[in-house]
Amino acid sequence: MIVDKLLPLIERYDNINQELIKPEVLSNVKLLSKLTKEQSDLSSLVEKAKEYLAVLKSLEDNKELLDDKELGDLVKEEIKILESKKVDLEEEIKLLLIPKDPNSNKNVYLEIRAGTGGDEAGIFVGDLFKAYCRYAESKRWKVEIISSSENNVGGYKEVIALIKGDSVYSRLKYEGGTHRVQRVPDTESQGRIHTSAVTVAIMPEVEDIEININPNDLQIDVFRSGGHGGQSVNTTDSAVRITHIPTGISVSMQDEKSQHKNKDKALKILKARIYEKELEEKMQLESQNRKEQVGSGDRSERIRTYNYPQNRLSDHRAGITLYSLEEIMLSGNLDLVINPLLAHMQSLSVQE
Repeated sequence: MIVDKLLPLIERYDNINQELIKPEVLSNVKLLSKLTKEQSDLSSLVEKAKEYLAVLKSLEDNKELLDDKELGDLVKEEIKILESKKVDLEEEIKLLLIPKDPNSNKNVYLEIRAGTGGDEAGIFVGDLFKAYCRYAESKRWKVEIISSSENNVGGYKEVIALIKGDSVYSRLKYEGGTHRVQRVPDTESQGRIHTSAVTVAIMPEVEDIEININPNDLQIDVFRSGGHGGQSVNTTDSAVRITHIPTGISVSMQDEKSQHKNKDKALKILKARIYEKELEEKMQLESQNRKEQVGSGDRSERIRTYNYPQNRLSDHRAGITLYSLEEIMLSGNLDLVINPLLAHMQSLSVQE
């Protein structure tokens, strides 16, 4: 019963409030920060829980008056209102009871790579990256390009960026997967529609304490950075490739002139990729009993189609179809698809 879940949470919230006025807690910055965060996380749920318990009490009181000849009719109307409010509160509480993703407030590494489609896929990598940058700007997030590899037609083979800001991961966590684009390339003289694909990965930025990598599991190779046309851009071996032997995950970095800086960047991305792989494996394990796996974060999963001739964007997981593709891409108004997608994923969590 929902009440059995709520009472311990209310008790815990009241206990935290008592703890927060104790001098020994106020003088312990680490404990104070931990309790304040827990208090903040519980506050909305506890507020709704107390409101819900008050409605249950009112229902009980009113039902005792049903046989009263003078108040009977008024009580029936009041009970209808309270029953409706009870149902609404139960739905709100179910959402609030969903465990919060520990990564929600983290920054993310955004990685976009060209897939099938040759040059056109590379051009779309650039277009999609610009859309994400515009979206980030609208959210007042900061975008830092970590690594990029351009192709010969103004696009990218791949681009990796660190996006910093408030609730970045919670907004972008379902963007990972295969994004398919259908349009007529500028180089197409016959006006035929081509289908290309790019893959997107969203990786939470992780701290050293969150993922432990044994240095003996790393193979580090240094080599000379290559510029356009194979020419050397540095006179020293500053480029770095780090391979995590147990998983086979490898990261190369050559954007910086300093070998130390390239190694540092490569190690951070390597940790993010390993962390992402662990998240995927955990999510797939938890999803084995589902009838269908939705939003597993698997990069091979085709999640979205961008059809330019029809000005249509379709998200295949939530069944979302929007005829405002141009606005979304040019203005970066990705909330048009992200908001209903998040609502869909949240509803699936409630069902579980």
